[in-house]
Amino acid sequence: MTSRDDMGSWLEGAPTTAAGARGARLGLPPEGPGSLARPGRRLVALAVDWVVCLAISAAFFPVQGSGFFLTQGAPTATLAIFAAENVLLVGTAGFTLGHRLLGLRVRRAAVVPPGASPLVDTGRAPGLVSGLVRGLLLCLVIPAVVWDGDGRGLHDRAAGTAIVRR
Repeated sequence: MTSRDDMGSWLEGAPTTAAGARGARLGLPPEGPGSLARPGRRLVALAVDWVVCLAISAAFFPVQGSGFFLTQGAPTATLAIFAAENVLLVGTAGFTLGHRLLGLRVRRAAVVPPGASPLVDTGRAPGLVSGLVRGLLLCLVIPAVVWDGDGRGLHDRAAGTAIVRR
């Protein structure tokens, strides 16, 4: 028979890594360049990307002629532009416009088994396949708002990536 102490509780907070620092299981430093990006920066970068996509959609795919400029575009076109931006820019450059403005980038990352060396950061973009997986899951929203103990969204986990500070 197991006791409550053996199972833990959600009241105890988020799971912690073996070393205790965010990104330690990924072999990332706890702070500074190369560390996992904080949620605030990531959300502001997402907002910047979304506003840019709204502007492009309003300029090239308008569905209504009155009202605020950013609300005039087709919603489906806005989402398609957002997906294309994420897939192409993350896959080829390693960052979106919002990431670049806020000093973030997307890099390959994987959980490192104890005793193994972490993936070396070559500074190259994750690739189009990782960008495609990450971008499509980001557009579904739910995988992006469910995080693991390191603070990575499920979309990053599935793509084998992490958003880090430059």
